[in-house]
Amino acid sequence: MAEARGIGEKRFESLMGQMLRAGVILSATLVLIGGLLYLVKFGSVRPDYRIFRSEPADLRFVQPVVADAAARHARGLIQLGLLVLIATPIARVAFSVAAYLSERDWLYSAITLIVLAILLYSLTGG
Repeated sequence: MAEARGIGEKRFESLMGQMLRAGVILSATLVLIGGLLYLVKFGSVRPDYRIFRSEPADLRFVQPVVADAAARHARGLIQLGLLVLIATPIARVAFSVAAYLSERDWLYSAITLIVLAILLYSLTGG
């Protein structure tokens, strides 16, 4: 039985590593593509730093960011890449909850659920 548990742990660690790697690669790819598109379009524009301009409203919330990225707008792709980067460790915690629950490890499931709740609470502006 200990051998089967060891295989499960190795599989869990492998899946976790693949998930984190995929999240970082996807994020970097989106930011790189968005950055290149931004430079092609605005690379020759001289910025005016005397006036502060915050992010436009369409880049402050998830749905408009996804819509901008789908429309291949450079800033939308960059923002989506950053959202994917932020979501990657949160997905890791959620995956950990599922893994601990499948192993019926109630203590670690509870602790990980608390961590996930804190992460989600902090992201929603709490």
